[in-house]
Amino acid sequence: MIERKAQIFNIQKYNMYDGPGVRTLVFFKGCPLRCEWCSNPEGQLKRFQVLFKKDACVNCGACVSVCPAGVHRMDNAGKHYVDREAECIGCRKCEPVCFEKALAVMGESRTISELMEIIEEDRPFYETSGGGVTLGGGEVLSQPEAAASLLQVCKQRGINTAIETCGYARPEVIAKVAPFVDLFLYDVKHMDSERHRELTGVRNEMILANLVWLLENRHNVKIRMPLLKGVNDGEREILDLIELLKPYQDHKNFKGVDLLPYHKMGVNKYTQLDWTYPVEGDPKLGDADLERIEQSIRKYDFPVTVVRH
Repeated sequence: MIERKAQIFNIQKYNMYDGPGVRTLVFFKGCPLRCEWCSNPEGQLKRFQVLFKKDACVNCGACVSVCPAGVHRMDNAGKHYVDREAECIGCRKCEPVCFEKALAVMGESRTISELMEIIEEDRPFYETSGGGVTLGGGEVLSQPEAAASLLQVCKQRGINTAIETCGYARPEVIAKVAPFVDLFLYDVKHMDSERHRELTGVRNEMILANLVWLLENRHNVKIRMPLLKGVNDGEREILDLIELLKPYQDHKNFKGVDLLPYHKMGVNKYTQLDWTYPVEGDPKLGDADLERIEQSIRKYDFPVTVVRH
């Protein structure tokens, strides 16, 4: 029997932000949304991608000579560039020959067994801190079979599980993974569906319907709300979210709201992908704005936390 594989682009150990305790965070590649503020643009596409730090490159051409796919090329002036029309095959031959560390291939195929070997390395930290494994991305539900398989093995071995998700998936996908998830970290990016489409590329009806299903079926859910000034920080937006959640505020499976202030930690990766960063200006909220939103939610007796990276 062929073992199922997951297409991932990073594994982060000792994570303290994405679920309780110390966690191992596995980043799945591929996402159906195109959020303007995405901090992991290298996770949006399922295919292999090359991050290229142009300022670090010395134009030695070593990567050009080893690349079998023609991704790395030299122009007429003798400068190296990445041909974005060519398809990287993920062989990674370019990485070891780049002594300036200007190149990184994003994406690798890992079996569930391989991932579990890495996860098991930190079991003592899970046991002492109440931590475990969180699957994120990208969007983990874009690979539902691999996600369900990995989550199921974790549960069989007594490891706490969480997923960080945008919730944009068919209801049967949500139902497939839910029995193996101890905590859903569930993004709510905007309550107005048309505005949601403008910001992310998709409407939010399916996202909110899946959220309600999880809450009504007593799955543990913590809402995560990325906040951008002038985008989704208004009073109406907050009140609409509260109205959606009020029927569940006394349910033990509703774990409250995390507020995620906008940050620019992913901006450099857009440059390395030859992409344009979509956000104009600096929509970062000040302390007074965050305090206002936090208090607006807290007065309805919702647990609320501002998560600062």
